[in-house]
Amino acid sequence: MTKTLSRRAFLSRSAVLGCSLAASPLLTPVSFAAAPWDTRLIVIILRGGMDGLDVVQPYGDPDFAAARSALPGGPANGAHDLDGFFALHPKLAPLMPLWRKQELGFVHAVSTPYRDKRSHFDGQDLLEAGTVSMNGVHDGWLNRMLQVTKGVETTTAYAIGNEDMNLLAGAAPVSNWSPDVDLVLSPQARRLAAMIMQDDPTMNAALQEALTLVDRGALEKELAQLDEPDTMDGDMQMTPADPMVQGNTAGHIRIAQFAAQQLRNDARIAAFSLNGWDTHFRQTANLGRALTRLSETILALHTELSAPIWQKTAILVMTEFGRTVRINGTSGTDHGTGGAMIYAGGALRGGRVLGDWPGLSEADQYQRRDLMPTGDVRAIAAWAMRGLTGLDQTALETTVFPGLSMGDNPRLL
Repeated sequence: MTKTLSRRAFLSRSAVLGCSLAASPLLTPVSFAAAPWDTRLIVIILRGGMDGLDVVQPYGDPDFAAARSALPGGPANGAHDLDGFFALHPKLAPLMPLWRKQELGFVHAVSTPYRDKRSHFDGQDLLEAGTVSMNGVHDGWLNRMLQVTKGVETTTAYAIGNEDMNLLAGAAPVSNWSPDVDLVLSPQARRLAAMIMQDDPTMNAALQEALTLVDRGALEKELAQLDEPDTMDGDMQMTPADPMVQGNTAGHIRIAQFAAQQLRNDARIAAFSLNGWDTHFRQTANLGRALTRLSETILALHTELSAPIWQKTAILVMTEFGRTVRINGTSGTDHGTGGAMIYAGGALRGGRVLGDWPGLSEADQYQRRDLMPTGDVRAIAAWAMRGLTGLDQTALETTVFPGLSMGDNPRLL
């Protein structure tokens, strides 16, 4: 085969590889990173706006029951008491052992600087940019952290999943990968792909990145077979290289397993997102399913990392904004402002609900509808990063999170 195919032609003829484009390791992204410190940082973005008032329920606030009469909470309704004032949603009950071991905690009444418009897209952009506005901003706060760190390699940070992770976008080297497509090309398919992409720098770079991330043992075995005669019948297909992509394991579990696999090796940072947090309708059922996935994700990370890596790990779980204090007419909540942040890991001091609680009376609410934000999620992330990596506070407040005042140290580590 001597004809050079363009990327467009390759996409239109990709059926020759015997697999769906949706499962192609050459076309779907995940992100990673390695660094000169021994601690691990995992950032999970909850897309859709998690209702912090339902997840970490302030049942001790005298206005909570009245404001949430259509969505009752607290220990009397199955929530798990945390400290006599806050209770944890019943669907996060599997995480209570981590709470008791002080490896799980929460920060309440926090938000990004984003206000008023309550757009998912704008809110997520600002969350991942880590800035006050998007004017002139083209990178994310995790990437800027890598930019001010010496000794960072491509394998230091991973952005995992089928969506772009803007918080890792930027000048610092980061790898992208999707655990759903951790596959090995047969020798013949590998040769065909190389021939197709040799004159397309972008596609050739994607191919080379994919090949370097597959199982090293399988790669060496396949390379030894490249000089054997072609058999174009049953060999032009993709086959699973790792048992984690086989069977019926849920996608969020595979993502957690994949992240842990990299963090057990050279990677030091992993970032991915979980969807399903926009609960305008039937919040009890929809939020319950999302919380089950989150619980399973954190527990999978805990299991796969295990000691001693877990003891060096910090997990930050963030969302673009909270939701309204009152329940709407469809048993859900609408886009709000203040919300909650979750943190976990053996490197962090859990067993606490941090934050300056503002109260839930109508006069205390933001615009008389939302939980009033009294803290900045960026400050919590900055203090965690300072403790994990030793980064200078000035760099965190001016470069990583421009314009941020970190405030008092919450002593997360």
